Amino acid sequence: MGDEEKKDLRYDFGEEVAIVTGGAAGLGRVIALAFARQGAAVVAADVNASGGEETVRRIEEAGGTAAFVRTDVSREDDVRNFVAFAVERYGKIDFACNNAGIEGGQVPIAELPRDRWDQVVAVNLTGVFQCLKYELQQMLKQGHGAIVNIASVAGFIGTPARAGYVATKHGIIGLTKTAALEVANKGIRVNAVAPGLVNAGLTDAAPREFVEKALAAQPIGRMAEAEEIAAAVLWLCSDAASFVLGHTLPVEGGFAIA
Repeated sequence: MGDEEKKDLRYDFGEEVAIVTGGAAGLGRVIALAFARQGAAVVAADVNASGGEETVRRIEEAGGTAAFVRTDVSREDDVRNFVAFAVERYGKIDFACNNAGIEGGQVPIAELPRDRWDQVVAVNLTGVFQCLKYELQQMLKQGHGAIVNIASVAGFIGTPARAGYVATKHGIIGLTKTAALEVANKGIRVNAVAPGLVNAGLTDAAPREFVEKALAAQPIGRMAEAEEIAAAVLWLCSDAASFVLGHTLPVEGGFAIA
């Protein structure tokens, strides 16, 4: 499946169905490809239709099964329709990765326009809530499922001039804990992954000065590859993590503990 897939995780997801938001590019595409590589049928969602179709093309060219639904996770009807499509097409949802998010730029709180704040909250936090809502409705009907939300190292620490992003990533961690407790004894596990600097996606659009400063603070001395984040997502979905729930797994090279 190309450069995005380099690690042989050796999970057998051959009878499973996975949905991935933000699946048109970057980390989301790599996660979608990783699920497909392990045999899962994948439904990707994104506002970027051309990118989403490209993700499907790559999966199908490698012999996998995939579909794409144009979805704005900040719109409840879009999320409802996306989940319904996956169930109608494949009959169930075994795994969900709520990855869609935006960075929102770097602006101090005293100068942050309300509309920019609202946009970041709508996509990053309300979007995850809405995905959880409809994913859990389906998984409760099934009696099984695993969900992984994509938080961030910014969910553990503060970062100047990134109020919306930091607040929403903290919020995702709280949502993850709450959702996990609500369904803990119903055959469903909800967890999160908190990436640090990743050589994909939002990091590509971040100011070079910010990236260089953050990279200099990395104890491990490098960015993560997107495949390393995908590996954590798939592990949390797998039976290997069957007793793990409500946990946010940092995959950040020691950044949060330095």
